[in-house]
Amino acid sequence: MKKLKVVVLLCVMIFLLDSFTRDNPFLHITKKDVELNVPKTFPNPVYDFKTNKLSPEAFTLGRKLFYDPILSRDSSTSCSSCHMRIAAFAHIDHPLSHGINGLIGKRNVPALQNLIWKDALMDDGGVNNLEVQPLAPLTNKVEMDETLAHVLVKLRRNPEYVTLFKSAFKDTAITSERMLKALAQFTGLMISSDSRYDRYVQKKDTFSHSEMNGLKLFRERCTNCHKEPLFTDNSYRNIGLAPDTSLNDPGRSLVTGLNDDKMKFKVPSLRNVEMTYPYMHDGRFKKLEQVMEFYSKGNFHGDYDKSLDKTKTLSKQEMLDLIAFLKTLTDKTFLYDKRFADPNYK
Repeated sequence: MKKLKVVVLLCVMIFLLDSFTRDNPFLHITKKDVELNVPKTFPNPVYDFKTNKLSPEAFTLGRKLFYDPILSRDSSTSCSSCHMRIAAFAHIDHPLSHGINGLIGKRNVPALQNLIWKDALMDDGGVNNLEVQPLAPLTNKVEMDETLAHVLVKLRRNPEYVTLFKSAFKDTAITSERMLKALAQFTGLMISSDSRYDRYVQKKDTFSHSEMNGLKLFRERCTNCHKEPLFTDNSYRNIGLAPDTSLNDPGRSLVTGLNDDKMKFKVPSLRNVEMTYPYMHDGRFKKLEQVMEFYSKGNFHGDYDKSLDKTKTLSKQEMLDLIAFLKTLTDKTFLYDKRFADPNYK
């Protein structure tokens, strides 16, 4: 009798916990939460969800998948293991990505923000569609080291995912297309557009003297690559970094096979740059001050982009002013957006 009471009590607790998770206002996603609101100052997105209709249910499924280590071979590593919410979904712990069994990758983890405005993804542009992006880390031997076929087997065996897929797509079929579309809904709505810079442009905020000087310097010397309002032009540039011979990473040429593309990497957005350290494709710089010193000294290696000559000989004060401006690109609304919180933490 006592054992029966314990079992009943446990069942009640599980039911209440499940109800709390489903009804928790912090985790609950509404239709309004998944509306695509393109900021007025932004261009039209490259990926527009026309063939991937946004819904609270599909977004919720995508969020669950993003935070679930089930996607990795040994169920130890999730997308969020590297893409940390507090760091604009970059990784502030390590210069290079870490995967299963503590294996180390070749590149710094990129931030996930404003992805629907990218014409290609990865530092070398090796992926050209948001929906297939997850396949790169999922199948990479030093990241998740899994196969798409086996992931689907694991998801189909999981009663929670059977329910989530049915809720999102109206039947219990668990397919790779549906899984990837759900992930694209979650990552595609990671839109950062409410920094102090954005409010300044909208005349809703003001800048200090140092921030104003930094903005002026930025527009004079940096916008050839980091164009407003996305703070990237989606191009590939050789910025004169000396190659790390231990990594032997050729950059864009790995995809194109062109010698001219060696050491060219996709220009990253500078939004939330204060939070996305360490910097560069190999994470060699830990602080923004080090980045400024690199550009100011102008000791560029090889056949670098000559537009960088405009950054040479920055004074100490100019570097401080530029950093002050870059910090206005921190978007706390995005960083603390409850929609992107880990559903495993209540």
